[in-house]
Amino acid sequence: MAQNTQKVGWIGMGRMGYAMAERLVKSGHDVSIWNRTRAKAEPLAAYGGKIVDKPSDLAGVDVLFSIVSTGDDLKQVYFGENGAATGAKVPPVLVDCSTISVDSSADIRAELTKRGGEFVACPVSGNAKVIKAGKLSAVASGPEAAFRKAEALINVIAPHGVSYVGDGELARVCKIAHNVMLGVVIENLIEITLLVNKMGVSRSAFLKFLNNSVMGSTFTAYKSPALVNLDWTTTFTPELMRKDMDLGLELGREMDVTMPVTAAAREMIQTHFGAAQLQKDPEAYLEKDFAALMETMALLSGMHLEPENVPTPTGLEH
Repeated sequence: MAQNTQKVGWIGMGRMGYAMAERLVKSGHDVSIWNRTRAKAEPLAAYGGKIVDKPSDLAGVDVLFSIVSTGDDLKQVYFGENGAATGAKVPPVLVDCSTISVDSSADIRAELTKRGGEFVACPVSGNAKVIKAGKLSAVASGPEAAFRKAEALINVIAPHGVSYVGDGELARVCKIAHNVMLGVVIENLIEITLLVNKMGVSRSAFLKFLNNSVMGSTFTAYKSPALVNLDWTTTFTPELMRKDMDLGLELGREMDVTMPVTAAAREMIQTHFGAAQLQKDPEAYLEKDFAALMETMALLSGMHLEPENVPTPTGLEH
């Protein structure tokens, strides 16, 4: 089936989901969208997106994408009341881009198989800005034939590339490993930035040097404006980061793989949750970006940070 004739369903209009679905809609695909809060999906109607009232309205699509926060959320939209897989007809290919546990993904796969749907685990790497810049990437696992049916659509969402790594839940393992590295790298990046800053180097100057060096990366570049100007606009919350670190450590224990650096990084994130209680509104503070961890680490280093107010490139500029 040619990709431009496929009927596509989409569930999830969060920071990532909206930007991903937007790429499909604006590229001319037939996309029907459900989101718990309908208003978040409605702007895509102006570009041709079709907003539906319940997940079961997506049962007739050829490929159904989803991106939600947890495995329980995914089970609810698939198998709960008016779920996408509860009717006589089930989407033949279901592609999930969420970051969930291996066990939860396996349970969902088994249930979908019973109901006649093929499940492709397809978590992605990036944030909304990365998506808009066309630099999102993905990793996929599941039945290869099902993956191939969705591959062209995935490439619209993740034009930086999708890697098929095999059957079952192997993509979940890859994404958990990816996010473990994310947690470790942000903490080390903050550590060294605070070190040079305390010794008299501006954060902007140091990060410019780092990003121009062999140690710079897409990630260090696009987090630099946050660290320079203390802009904690949310891309990923500390709670989600903690969840993923825990998933990684759990896999390490199961497979007898030692992960001492991950364990230390996870406890630093936990420290951030404790330090948040010193804020006027701890709950709101913990909804800010995970890079706000810099404030906790500065506190532990006897430092008071101020924004440098220096324009800092993200590396994602066109």
